[in-house]
This record gives sequence, C-alpha cells and structure tokens, in this order.
Amino acid sequence: MEKKPRRSRRNTLFLSIILVFCILGTVVFSVAKKISSEMSSSAIHNLSASLDLIKNTIESVLVKETEFQTLIAHEIASSDDPYEFIRSYEKNRTMVKLSLIPSGETKGISSSGEEFTEDELDFSFGKTVNNLPLSQSYLNGMGTWAYTMKCPIVKEDREIGTLYVEYTFDSFEDSLPDGFYNNSAMLYIMDAKSQRLVLKPTGKGEREAGHLNLADFYRANNILEETIQDRVSRSIDSGGNLMFYHDIRDKSSLIYMWAVNDGAIYLIGYVPVEAIQQEGRSVNQNILIVVIVMLAAFFLCCILYYFNRKEDDKIRQEREAEREIHNKQLAEALQAAQIASNSKTTFLSNMSHDIRTPMNAILGFTTLLAKDADNPVKVREYTKKITASGRHLLSLINDVLDVSKIESGKVVLTIGEFTLSSLVSSVDAIIRPMARERNQSFYVSVTDIKHEYLIGDETRINQILINLLSNAVKYTPEGGSIWFRIIGLKQRSSQFEHIRIEVEDDGYGMTQEYLKTIFDAFTRAENSTTNKVQGTGLGMAITKNIVELMGGTIDVSSEVDKGSLFRVELELRIPNEKSDKLFWTESGITRILAVDDDIDICKSIQTLMNNTGITVDIASSGAEAIQLIRRSVGKDTSYGAILLDWKMPEMNGVETAEKIRGLIPEDVPVIFLTAHDSGEMQDEASSIKNAGFLTKPFFVSALKEVLIKLKETMDGKTHILEADEASALNGLHFLVAEDNDINAEILSELLDIEGASCDIVENGQLALERFSDAAPGEYNAILMDVQMPVMNGYETSQKIRALVREDAQSIPIIAMTANAFAEDVKDALDAGMDVHIAKPIDIDLLKKTVKQFIINKKIQISTEVSNP
Repeated sequence: MEKKPRRSRRNTLFLSIILVFCILGTVVFSVAKKISSEMSSSAIHNLSASLDLIKNTIESVLVKETEFQTLIAHEIASSDDPYEFIRSYEKNRTMVKLSLIPSGETKGISSSGEEFTEDELDFSFGKTVNNLPLSQSYLNGMGTWAYTMKCPIVKEDREIGTLYVEYTFDSFEDSLPDGFYNNSAMLYIMDAKSQRLVLKPTGKGEREAGHLNLADFYRANNILEETIQDRVSRSIDSGGNLMFYHDIRDKSSLIYMWAVNDGAIYLIGYVPVEAIQQEGRSVNQNILIVVIVMLAAFFLCCILYYFNRKEDDKIRQEREAEREIHNKQLAEALQAAQIASNSKTTFLSNMSHDIRTPMNAILGFTTLLAKDADNPVKVREYTKKITASGRHLLSLINDVLDVSKIESGKVVLTIGEFTLSSLVSSVDAIIRPMARERNQSFYVSVTDIKHEYLIGDETRINQILINLLSNAVKYTPEGGSIWFRIIGLKQRSSQFEHIRIEVEDDGYGMTQEYLKTIFDAFTRAENSTTNKVQGTGLGMAITKNIVELMGGTIDVSSEVDKGSLFRVELELRIPNEKSDKLFWTESGITRILAVDDDIDICKSIQTLMNNTGITVDIASSGAEAIQLIRRSVGKDTSYGAILLDWKMPEMNGVETAEKIRGLIPEDVPVIFLTAHDSGEMQDEASSIKNAGFLTKPFFVSALKEVLIKLKETMDGKTHILEADEASALNGLHFLVAEDNDINAEILSELLDIEGASCDIVENGQLALERFSDAAPGEYNAILMDVQMPVMNGYETSQKIRALVREDAQSIPIIAMTANAFAEDVKDALDAGMDVHIAKPIDIDLLKKTVKQFIINKKIQISTEVSNP
C-alpha cells in the first residue's frame, strides 16, 4: 500500500521538476530577448550621442579656425606691409603655415619664407567651413596630414589678395575623448574624397592594422562583403551617417561612419558591442531577475542531488568522452608532427638535390680540369662551367639565407637615393645576355615617369626585378619574348612617385592551382616542362616579402602555354628637386628635338626633361624633323641636340641624320635612340660626325653622360681608363688582411694575373702594424677581411683611420667578406671602410671598385694640379 504513494510522489516530483525547467526556460528566454533588444537600442543611442558630440566639437574647432583666419585677414588688410606680417608669423600646433597671394598674381609668399602657389592644393572637393573653401587633405612638408582654408583679404571693399592657412589634423586630437569606451573602441578621422585616414590618435583603441585608408580598414577588419562596401560608398558620396553590425576579431561590433562638416571628413571605427553593453542601464534593471534565476537554479541543483546514481553514470560517460577527445587531440598532434616532418624531409631532399647538382658539376669539371690541364681550349671551357655552377650554388645559398632572415624579421632596408636609369641599365646588363643565349626577345619600356631620381632600397628593388625577370627567362622557351615595363601611375601624394613594374612573358605559364601557393616558401611548379629548371622554390616568397616590406603589392596572372604577367606597385619618395639648369646652361643647350615614330616615347622625353628648363620639340618622322630644323636655322629657336630613333618607317635614323647634318653645325650632337646594344650599329653610323648612341628607355642622366662624352671627343680629350680598362689593376700594390690560407692564395694569384702585387697578413693587428711601418704611398689600397683572429676588420679599419699620418684618411679600405647582408655593408661603412665586396671575390667587380676609388682619384688629383 505504501509503494503506490511513493511511486506517485516520485512521479509528481518528476513532473514538478519538468514544469520548473519549462518555467525557468521560458523566463530566461524572455529576459534574454528583452535584454538583447534593450542593449541593441541602447548601444545605437549611446554611440550616436557620443559621435554627435565629437562631430559638434570638431565642427566648432573648424568654425573657430575660420573666424580666427578671417580676423587675421582683416589685420593683414590694415597692415602697411602684408608680406612682413606673413613673414613675422610664428607657427603653432594648429596653424602651421600662413601664405598670401596678391590679387591678380599666381605666386605669393608663405610664413616659412618660401615662394607659394595654389597649384599643389586641391579645392575641387567643393567643401567649405563658414563659407571659406576647404582643400582636400594632403601630406605637408613635415610628413603630417594637413588641410588648407583660404579667405579673401578685403581692404576698402576691394579684394587685395587671398590668405591661405595650413592646419594639421593633429590639432583635433585634443578635441577627441580620452579613453573612448575604455580604450576598447577604434576611432580614426578619414578624408572623404581620398578615403585616407588622416588622423590616428594615440590611445584610441587597437590600430595594429587597417590604418592607411578605407580599403586597408576593410581588409584589416575582414569587412569583405561587397553589399556593405557599396552601402558605405553610397553613404559617403551622399554625406550621410551609417552604422552596421559586423564581427571583428571574433567579437560582435558596431561599425560607424559619421559625417563631419557635411561629409568633408568622417569619423570611422568600431565599438565592440560588449563594451557598449557594460554601460547599458538595462543591465541594472534586470539584476533582480538574474538573482531569482540563480536561486531557482540552486533549488534545482538540490533536487538533482537525489539523482546521484544517475549522475555517477553521467560523470563516467563524460570522462569517457573526455578521454576520446584527448585521444583525438593526440592523434591530430601526431598527424601535424608527421606533416611537419614530411615537409622538412621534402625540403631537405630538394635542397640536397639542388645543392648537389652544381656541386657535382664543380667536382666533376675539377677532375676533368686536372686531366686536361695541357689543353687550353678545354681548360677555358671547364673553368667557365665551374664558374657558372659556383654562381648557381651561391644563389641557392643566398636564397636560403634571405628567407631565413625574412622569417626571423631581421631584414633591414637600406634607404638611399638612386636613379631609375642606373636601376634599369644594371638589370638590362644581367637579363639581356641571359635572354640572348636562349634566342629570346627582351623589351624594356619606361612610360609616364615624372621623376628619375627616387629614394628607396635600390639593392632590394634590383633583387625583385632580377627574381622576376630571371624566372621569366627560365620559364620561357627559346625564341620567346619577355617584356619589362616601368609605368608611372597617378600620384597619391606629391612627395611620392607611384610606379607599377610589369614583367610579362609568353612562356609555359602556370596552373590556377599553383597560383594559389606561388608566394609560399619551398613551392615550385611541378610538370614535365619545368622540372628541369633548378631552384630552391624561395624566389617568389622572398620577392613578395620584400615588396610588402616596402609597403607595396604584388600580384600575378597566368595561363598554361600562354605566359604569365607579374605586377608590382610601389610608392617611392621623391628627393628634393635637383637643379640641372647649370649643366644645360654651360652646355649651351636650350632646345632639343626628339624624333620617334612612337609618339608616346616622345611625350615621355618631354615629361622627363620638364624640370631641366629645356624645351623639347617632337617629330614622328624623319621628314617632319627636317622641316622643323629648316625652320629653326639661324633663329633663336635653333636646336642644341637632336635625338633620333634608329628604326623609323620610310626614312630611318641614319638616312635622316645624313640629311640633318648638312643643315646644322658640326658641334650640335646627333644622338641615336636604340632599343638594343649599339655596338653592332656604330659601324653603320660611322659617317655621321659628332654622333652618339643612347639605349632606350630614355633618361636625363643617361643623356647627360652621352653629351659629356661627345663634348670630350670633340675637344680631343680622352680618359685614362678608356685607353685600357683591362689593366685597371696593373702595377698596383695592395695590403691584404686574410686569415684563410686558401682564400689568400686565390686572391694573390688573381691579383698576379692582373699585374698587381700584394702583401698578405693573417689578422687585423698585423695589418695595422704593417701599414703603420709602411712608407706613405707604398700601398694603393687595403683589402680587409672582417672576421679575423686577434683583431677583426672593423676594429682594424677604425684604428687605421685614427693614425696620425698623411694617407691614413685617404687610402681606400675595401671590405672583402662573406658577410653579405645589408647590415654588414652598413657596419663596414660605419667602421671607416670605403666599399664592401662580398665573397667569393668577383675580379671584374674588384676592377670596377679599384677604378672608382683609386684610379679616378689619381685622375682628379692630376686634373687639379694641371688646372690650379
């Protein structure tokens, strides 16, 4: 009789627990839904209020700036000397520079003392502040984002000039809130027209990425949906405000785009929803509900205590499940370790094969060299192949060292000034012979470049180009074509040249699958056609890392059996303008004529000569050129030089030059523009007096070199080095510091072959003593190893430079070391050495170095003595 009531009570308890679960679930669901709705509404309201406050503050600052600028304009109008008023202005954090242009003139003066024009400012955006025109943002001379407002200067109801005031966006930083949402929010100021982020205030949230422009903001925060980006674009175009939810770094966030000053600038950023919810009042209102739920949960736990036996089974099952998860994790870890081991094995196998291939060739040809030592023909053939294999082995080692330094973050860019002319010519000198050996056509073009002198890491840019172009040569069959283009793009800033480098070929091409991994380390295209091409698979990874280190981008498109196209975009700083006008004035050249059937080449010449003060007339044919010359004869518009394309339809360059030479004086140079090496063409043009050759693409510096050589030829001058470049080392005496006996023997023999002699010491201390005891002028130069016992090369060079003797400061010290990275070059120069040459020693490079630092110095001294 008692069992039935107990069973009934148990059933009642079970039903009660189920009912409690249902009620609690319903309550929790309702409360959660209510909190979510209130939080969402509160988040938008709070953020909108904060952004409106920031917007009003910034707009108030802008209005105050216009009022103060208008006040300054009134003071200038009443001033007796407006220019003196401008010059006496001292800049502050808000107003960096004041400038004045009188009415009716295009130039004026700024408070910095420089000449000022409106040309570099862009007021086409159409935005105003308090009826004063507002310019588009730009980077000023201090490298800070700035904007300019202009207002008229009115005196006695007559406008006498315009006042321009430059303001920096940094001045807004004080107007922004401290600790925006406890530093968990991100807040930038963006220029609406260029969509560049012009202010990145400190302490305003996470900014390790996405701080360049709106596209960078999208990319860094994974906002890749086209619908969202289109929506943002429409909002910015209309000057409206916009908010939307999006996950950023696995956090639900509220992204905002808030217009300031009718959309001239925007506040952009995001706030994690959880940060806003912490400020929501609805949390406090629902604390009581949460407490009730917790009590109910505690009551439920007490009831569940009675089901301990079932709970034991549940715990056992959970433990078994955890054991299974643990075993699964161990299996995954083992699989990952096996994959890593296989990758390591594959890489070592590839490297073993790639390194052994040239090493086998070196050892094999060395054996053949010993057997055929009496056969000069075979000796030359074997040594040539040994040299080629050694250089290939060195390139493999350099690739491995390069990628290891890139992955460890130790790559350092060596920034300096260079010319596109030297960059293109050095690359052409390496690639063209490679292409010629495979009977390939190699085309080089440079278009729309406005500045030839640039600032960047020339060595690393050269490495990028050599990697891309050498791959194009290797992966293009014999008889194919390769195109190397440098294209000037629209400048984003007046201080930077925006260029695109294109390397295109019609070779084997790549599959779409391989294109996904082409920039990964240790990957190579594997097919029957390309397997014979040797390499580490590191070249593209190195290239991509260097490009990104320079702040550029690289992409590739390809199709099997049709070829590939690589595009690299870089922004390189433009150095302060160098004046070439003195050179052209001394040369007596004020106008030149450029003749080419490709009109784009003529326009490129006009663009590059724009800053020299030289007028460039253009003609598209020989007949047109002759007409222009006839019109200019005997007038002030006569030409000081003629540039002629070698190959033109109807009348080629030589035929045109023969007719032109009868119309112009002999002292006017005729320079042929050629797409290839001019060696084979010189015989054909030998009858043309005062004629030179200039390899395309055209550069101003290259034109100057040709003009100087032609003038020296006309004046009867010759260079000592041109008489016999092969004897650059003949008769010189060197002091060599080298601790490795084999390296010392090789260097001694190489110098002996070139007619030079040397004294060899085995450490830096002995080198210092030997030089100290030597008579002045006994040694022409010091060849210094770096890593040596007793005293290294750096310390030795510093102590030599510190000696109190006549030649201690002037004697060339040439570093010859296996330390071949950019920081090693810097360390050598900092220690007082003149130049750095990496081992293994290239005798031709040594000749050029000696020519630069020894022979040219002698010529200069000789010239100074003869022309006191």
